Amino acid sequence: MKDETTQQVILAGEPIEEHQGHYSDERFWAKVGRYAKAAGEVTLSRALTLYYAARDKDTPVWAKTTIYGALGYFISPLDALPDLTPLVGYTDDMGMLAVALMTVAAYVKDEHKDRASATLKRWFS
Repeated sequence: MKDETTQQVILAGEPIEEHQGHYSDERFWAKVGRYAKAAGEVTLSRALTLYYAARDKDTPVWAKTTIYGALGYFISPLDALPDLTPLVGYTDDMGMLAVALMTVAAYVKDEHKDRASATLKRWFS
């Protein structure tokens, strides 16, 4: 079990918790809708899986903190690589989401992945 006081994910030299203040459901869905095609299915799959895991009452607070930090980074207009840069602009977002997903993997259920997959099918079909 991970100690909540020492749990910290760092990418690009910043603790993931620094980005929690950027997170809101409204901003998450607005960014996902606006940049769905540009971000691509891999990035959105990770983001949606984390989103559904964070909404699960069984996910511990430390894991939700990590998730909301990563999602806050994803939707923040200020990040290491501007999202307006084609292809390259989402590599930092992909990395942040991947690190967060690995960190909380024990709390990501098949139902979270299935909901993310179903959402992507609706958008990309």
